[in-house]
Amino acid sequence: MTDMPLPQTDARTRRNVTVLVLAQAILGAQMAMMFVVAGLAGQSLASNVCFATLPISLIVLGSMLAASPLSSIMQKYGRRVGFMLGTLAGALGAAVAAYGLYQASFFWFLMGSLISGIYMSAQGFYRFAAADTASDAFRPKAISYVLAGGLASAVIGPQLVKVTSQAVVIPFLGTYAAIIAINLFGALLFLFLDIPRPPVPAADAPPGRSRWELLTTPRIAVAVICAMVSYALMNLVMTSTPLAVVGCGFSQDRAADVVTGHVLAMFAPSFFTGHLIARFGVEKIMGLGLVILAGAGVVALQGVEIENFFLALVLLGLGWNFGFIGATSMLAGAHEPHERGRMQGLNDLLVFGGVTIASLASGGLMNCSGGTAQAGWTAVNLAMIPALMLAGSALVWLVLQGRRA
Repeated sequence: MTDMPLPQTDARTRRNVTVLVLAQAILGAQMAMMFVVAGLAGQSLASNVCFATLPISLIVLGSMLAASPLSSIMQKYGRRVGFMLGTLAGALGAAVAAYGLYQASFFWFLMGSLISGIYMSAQGFYRFAAADTASDAFRPKAISYVLAGGLASAVIGPQLVKVTSQAVVIPFLGTYAAIIAINLFGALLFLFLDIPRPPVPAADAPPGRSRWELLTTPRIAVAVICAMVSYALMNLVMTSTPLAVVGCGFSQDRAADVVTGHVLAMFAPSFFTGHLIARFGVEKIMGLGLVILAGAGVVALQGVEIENFFLALVLLGLGWNFGFIGATSMLAGAHEPHERGRMQGLNDLLVFGGVTIASLASGGLMNCSGGTAQAGWTAVNLAMIPALMLAGSALVWLVLQGRRA
């Protein structure tokens, strides 16, 4: 990849989007697989059930810690290098986690989860990569299409869990072996990616805004807050879902089916989310996403029948889609190309920091609130309220600021 100005050619963008959609579909399947089995595996390995979801928290923590370094690497060496490093980390993390399962070692399973978070961080940059060469008009659609690739991963991942989770004597070992293969195959996709690095600024060029100046820009601040809340709440509830479904008397396969429905709802709307943003404005779509997330909590609190789990998790996925794609689109248009590495890394550091806190809280709330699965599930969903109030208030404030201006 050579240094050159980023062209606004949507023909190139469409090719890159195709590659990124395939990456999201194939490589992204591993995230659905890990979110289905990691909590259940952790429950069997941990000495205290309160730590059952700690492996998922470590995945997200690894993603948070890797966000800024990966962003800097992509800024300097290009997206392809960063994405290939992500697949390497995904394969290595799965191998270490598999070793932990083989040795019945919770410590090594956690270490594998932490390393796997580097892949999760790299996957988070697919949406920004889609916007790199896009025109202003095509940008929200490009982001949406790439996230729509998760529709295939929503089907592939949980179905692979059904095939692999009990394929060998040690439960879930086959699942992590499949994740290794997915990463090794998926890395080849990035050979076809064509995204030039941003040009190196001239010595006398303006240095761009500092991280603090970026964060205190109203539009950027609200985008980051809404992205944090959308992703954190989605993770808070989804992390506990397999434990809640199984704890309320349903099978692991039913838990996988619920997660499949959730992930389908996360990504299926992406085919039209970009069009909705272009037509109605990003603020309205983000606001709708927050309202739907609140609706997911309301449905979950109505009972623990399998229909409640399905509907609540479908609404959770849909709310995440509108809130997160909207926030990404708002952020992508609020900074300059030479600020990309600084801002995008900072954004994902904050987003996955919030997700880490949510996933840690999820395990504690689910397993240590009242002593029953139903009590834990209630606590998880009530915990959504403060975050939704924060994001909703920030978005209303931004809209009012715009009207005053």
